[in-house]
Amino acid sequence: MVLKLLKSRYPAQTIFHDLYLKMNESQFSQIDLILATKVGLIVFEVKKYSGWIYGTGYQPKWTQVLAFGKEKYRFYNPVVQNKKHIQNLKKLLSPYQIPIFSVVVFYGDCVFKDLSFIPSGTFVVKSERILDVLKKIETENIPAPYTQQNKSKIVRVLKLAVQNGESREIQAKHKANIKEMLGMERILR
Repeated sequence: MVLKLLKSRYPAQTIFHDLYLKMNESQFSQIDLILATKVGLIVFEVKKYSGWIYGTGYQPKWTQVLAFGKEKYRFYNPVVQNKKHIQNLKKLLSPYQIPIFSVVVFYGDCVFKDLSFIPSGTFVVKSERILDVLKKIETENIPAPYTQQNKSKIVRVLKLAVQNGESREIQAKHKANIKEMLGMERILR
């Protein structure tokens, strides 16, 4: 997706990929991609799925259906997941009130069968339509209230999060925290 943005009109310095926002000493929030635009920040959650996709903006889990209904798998709602990422980002960027938009991008051979109740400011899109949704966001919203001071702070926060994402130790800690949160080791079958 980064390459698609670079091949389009987006400068490299506005694209931040694989960010790990430090929430406290041991907790990180991992964000796939953030694009800084004139109307605000666009936070991307990227998923790779095939099959039919079902879900609503408020359900905790969505469903992937394969083999014409013979196989069904549940996965964490990416709209809710990205909403949490944006809440964490807003905490780090406080007190600046920069608009933040949520875009969930699906790669792979999937079909949106029944998606509904997607919140305002959130978009769910197949990868081939990503530039369409970016154009929609940029044309339907007013410029963000950037100042030199808040722009510098935002860039510092995003660059630090990218540096965190380059650390194998932080990546391992984040994965361990997710395992702990899911509690799979505490389920004995």
